[in-house]
Amino acid sequence: MIVHFTDPLPAPGPASSVAHDMLTQVLLELRLEGVEYGRCLMQAPWSVAFPARREASFHFVAQGSCFLRTPASEWMRLETGDAVLLPHGSFHVLASAPDVPSVEIERLARVPVADDIYLIRGDAGDAAADPSVMFCGAMRFNLDPLHPLLAMMPDVMHAGALARRDPTVPALLEAMEHEASLDRIGACGILARLADVLAASIIRAWAECGCNDSTGWIAAVQCPRIGEVMAAIHAEPERDWSVATLAKLMGASRSTFAEVFTRTVGDSPAKYVTKVKMFQARQWIAREGMRVTVAARRLGYDSEASFSRAFKRVVGQLPSAVRSEHRQGQAASYAVE
Repeated sequence: MIVHFTDPLPAPGPASSVAHDMLTQVLLELRLEGVEYGRCLMQAPWSVAFPARREASFHFVAQGSCFLRTPASEWMRLETGDAVLLPHGSFHVLASAPDVPSVEIERLARVPVADDIYLIRGDAGDAAADPSVMFCGAMRFNLDPLHPLLAMMPDVMHAGALARRDPTVPALLEAMEHEASLDRIGACGILARLADVLAASIIRAWAECGCNDSTGWIAAVQCPRIGEVMAAIHAEPERDWSVATLAKLMGASRSTFAEVFTRTVGDSPAKYVTKVKMFQARQWIAREGMRVTVAARRLGYDSEASFSRAFKRVVGQLPSAVRSEHRQGQAASYAVE
């Protein structure tokens, strides 16, 4: 699914303040770490295939125009100043025209400009044609792919209309392209901070425009009462959130709350709470090295066994395996030092 920011933004009002607070909370937690950046100079005709990867992909058209396609979409045209974010790192192709055979990005010549920043040149094309200049990046979200915010995002977010509507976005994009084109100290750190702000702007526009989604995170943000419930769950994942407690928070009966929540979010209240708890546990264990028994107790589980079963059902592996990976990573870092 590709989302374009072409719908008018709703006027903010008191009824949507809670939903906006939830969006603000999530955006403040969102961070991007730059993995690799490239400034691409392409002479038509050209076509480049980008393989699927765990990191998010980002492209900004600084000069010229091109077309983008994913396995799940038709060709879409990108103009100068347009930007696209592919949150899931899906396979995609950028091309000067849809009928040009593609070449894998790894096969193109690249010259290091600075740490993790490259100048990439396409194969020789028509010398008389104006070149296309693009800024491309691979960035890693600090959120687990299981996080509802990432899991419910579309394959492609097209920020062309956003750049024209928000005067700060073109400045951000130009600054990122400028940093990638020069060999300057700390360029990667500056790019990562700029990417933080840009990604938050893209996601905010995606949420505010609604994108014609009737379920999922978007619908929840736009429904103040459900947004309030979701914000509470994310703010206190350790709490014992029963359906009755959440229904009272929404101001509805248990049956009405459960029906509205499931229809809007796409998961039952109990399933959603479990997902948030397991995501929090994975953060504690994988990043902080928390013991499994401690994580289970903090999240209200009576036994480590029941917690481990729930963790594996959501995450796909046992919490002990995640903790083991954390210890191995620490040992490897100590060995390097």
